[in-house]
Amino acid sequence: MTDRTGRYDVAIIGAGVCGANIARKLSQYELKVALLEKEIDVSLGTSKANSGIVHGGFHDNKKYLKARLELKGALMFERLHDELDFPFERCGIVVVALHEDELRTIEQLYLQGVENGVIGIEMCSRERMLELEPKLSSDTVGGLYAPSGGIVEPYRFVFSLVESARKNGVDLVTEFAAALARREGDDWIITALDGREIRAKYVVNSAGLFADTLSKAFGAEDFAIKPRKGEYYLLDKMTKAKPNRVIFPVPTAVSKGMLIIPTVEGTVLIGPTASAVEDKEDFSTTRVELEKILQSARTMIPSISETDVITSFAGLRPVCGEDFIIELSAKAPHLVQVAAIQSPGLTASPAIGEYVKDLLKKDGLRLVEKPDWDPCVEKVRRARDLSPWELDEMVAKDPAYGDIVCRCERVSEAEIVKAIRAGHTTLDGIKYVTRAQMGRCQGGFCTYKIIKILMRETGMGYEEVTKRGGGSYVLRGEL
Repeated sequence: MTDRTGRYDVAIIGAGVCGANIARKLSQYELKVALLEKEIDVSLGTSKANSGIVHGGFHDNKKYLKARLELKGALMFERLHDELDFPFERCGIVVVALHEDELRTIEQLYLQGVENGVIGIEMCSRERMLELEPKLSSDTVGGLYAPSGGIVEPYRFVFSLVESARKNGVDLVTEFAAALARREGDDWIITALDGREIRAKYVVNSAGLFADTLSKAFGAEDFAIKPRKGEYYLLDKMTKAKPNRVIFPVPTAVSKGMLIIPTVEGTVLIGPTASAVEDKEDFSTTRVELEKILQSARTMIPSISETDVITSFAGLRPVCGEDFIIELSAKAPHLVQVAAIQSPGLTASPAIGEYVKDLLKKDGLRLVEKPDWDPCVEKVRRARDLSPWELDEMVAKDPAYGDIVCRCERVSEAEIVKAIRAGHTTLDGIKYVTRAQMGRCQGGFCTYKIIKILMRETGMGYEEVTKRGGGSYVLRGEL
């Protein structure tokens, strides 16, 4: 486990969906594990801004590692959902053909899905597609249906994984921006920008967009991560265009296309675009790209209205070739590379945790199972999920459940307090854990109340409250 110097057996760099799954998997064993994250909270990088889809297993050929891990990972979500406190629904996926010449691609996807062993996949006539999704365009000529596809809230998934890992002994170290690495005996010494150091025998590089920079810091493989930006619109829960299933267009050689996604919490997501950019911090959105999303979505569901839009945002995917990079470094000892994890990375992530565990074992890490490992986390009771009678019972136990801070998403003060006491002390951290600020008004009514609760619970002054840590201060000057 550990020696007198306090060194770790394994240090995982990057607390996104892959790092979180790896950490939770390793928490099952008698190991000293550190999960290092450069941001103030987990899931604030690539993992927070993706489509939230559990893919259907038909888009990629099994010759790719990403396809094999997707198929395995997709089957693991029911069990994870039972053990952890995150929203998930196996709603199914449809791929819509709007022209006769697209049916050839539909057939290819179907045959690939059959070869991959996708359960229940079917080619559909126009009538079957409109039966599955009555809101589809009358131009629909056929399509594909994969009932095994699903939707998940990605940030809550990551938060729950990390909570489970920490409960089972993993140390989470935030605001640790790994910058340098050196060998000292059998160990790696990892130095952060602020000078802090972590000592570990094995290291996992799951640094997302910055995995290439980190690899060079370890003297390992020289590869280049190219960010690909995807812009999204989010539609209000009240939209009349909400589908029952995830809707894909027929894919092109470049992209799976722009989707229509009924999110697991009731809103509708449309997008993403796919634009190569140079800046790994470029999360801007443009009217031009968002117009493309609306036009694409309306070809599939004509009733989509711009008046239902409540916000837009962008995410960056780490691209390097056609496949994931998950392997033991050939240049640096005891280093596992987990890089270029783009779509279907979220779906594959539980299987990536297993895969990396096996690589570490192959590299000599001794794995002894913990007899007292607990896979479950405490389920947080949420006001929006309770009946009036259940809510009355909760208010009797904790009056803070009676104060609905976020009216759009029905988030109580009690839930916000629980999030803060669990270590989420930024507005974004609270938003992703509780959904407060995610509704129609996008925090217009509740942000002030949340700031007041943050100040009360943490002792921070108003000028110390940030959106997502660093210099993202919300209030400056005098009140």
